[in-house]
Amino acid sequence: MSIDTLEDLYLEQLKDIYSANKQAHDVTKAMAEAATDKGLADALMAGAKGIETGNHALEVIAKGHDESPSGEHCKGMEGLVKEARAHALDESFGEDAVRDAMIVTQYQRLVHYAIAGYGCLAAFADRLELDNDAEKLKKCLDASYDGDRTMTDLATGGINQYAVA
Repeated sequence: MSIDTLEDLYLEQLKDIYSANKQAHDVTKAMAEAATDKGLADALMAGAKGIETGNHALEVIAKGHDESPSGEHCKGMEGLVKEARAHALDESFGEDAVRDAMIVTQYQRLVHYAIAGYGCLAAFADRLELDNDAEKLKKCLDASYDGDRTMTDLATGGINQYAVA
């Protein structure tokens, strides 16, 4: 597909973030299972549910443009997922709190990709005057920011402190 217009770019990037979310979902659940801090595990499970909600919104948006959200494979998220598995799940740690701190680090990298993707899509939707799309995308963006803030609060509220010991 040739990307000739902002609408073409918008639909291509919608497929990219849909692929990214699909890839991030499973590793997020795996990190939730590996987390020893209950607050972290709960926040990650909420993050996995948020990813599902985001992908549902992307499906609705794509359908409104007579498109399928599938068809792309996000190589950027593929790399982030590979790093999350290697560093948070497959690595050995002497202390559970240190693993939890690494899980926070890896999840925030995943969510920052989502923030960038949803932010660009919302800006494109605004410019294209796709108000309903923009509203849905801004909700996804806000949820991603909330997930990032939750991870920062968990890290600074105790996880990093316990990892020092």
